[in-house]
Amino acid sequence: MPAPAPEEQQGTRDRVIRSIRDHGPSTAAELALRLELTQAAVRRHLDALVTDGVVEPREKRVYGARGRGRPARAFALTDCGRDAFEHAYDQLAVDALRWIAQSAGGGERGRAAVAAFARARLAAQAEAYRAAVDAAGPETRAEALARALTADGYAATARGAPVGEQLCQHHCPVAHVAEHYPQLCEAETEVFSELLGTHVQRLATIAHGDGVCTTFIPRAAEPDRSPARGARAPGTATLKTTTKTSTASASTAGRNPE
Repeated sequence: MPAPAPEEQQGTRDRVIRSIRDHGPSTAAELALRLELTQAAVRRHLDALVTDGVVEPREKRVYGARGRGRPARAFALTDCGRDAFEHAYDQLAVDALRWIAQSAGGGERGRAAVAAFARARLAAQAEAYRAAVDAAGPETRAEALARALTADGYAATARGAPVGEQLCQHHCPVAHVAEHYPQLCEAETEVFSELLGTHVQRLATIAHGDGVCTTFIPRAAEPDRSPARGARAPGTATLKTTTKTSTASASTAGRNPE
């Protein structure tokens, strides 16, 4: 008999996972009965799921007197296994922020309260990012920040751009919530500006419908040592700004600039 195709095997494993989700920790015998499979086939799938970290074996809880022999092993979903299913976390976060805004009085006060929460939420992350950025040289700070963001699930990269760099986040874990509350994007942009020691400009966000969150980091201003018109003491220099100064603000963070 030919071996099952990979798609068929994955389909059966998905059925095993859903059965455990719906019925709780289950033995191979219980799963075989529910899914109308042989216990040997179920055990093969369970072994693969254990290797992948999706399920874990536990000693089956026995109610009443325990019989002779080794207790059967029950298989339960791990945190990784539960993450494969949809959750209502996004809606919970939106509801919580809405409550914060309404409790503060709504309107401008409500928006300010949500912004304060967003800044507080990023405080711990910012300290971890700061260590990475401060350890890097001036020319590699954006790359260091990108690596720190990637470790937190943002899939970030840094690349050169005319008169500066672009920090790109290819994934945003809070994008659905930020659609309703752009204060999350604004607070993040403020943190980037503080960490990098320069103004930055948010050009695009996933929350606003863009494919990537993109932040522009201008190149540091360089001294212009060319002679200037009028009297000027020898040896002095003026700063030649190559880009228009733009601080992180609500006008650009969380959406594309007009």
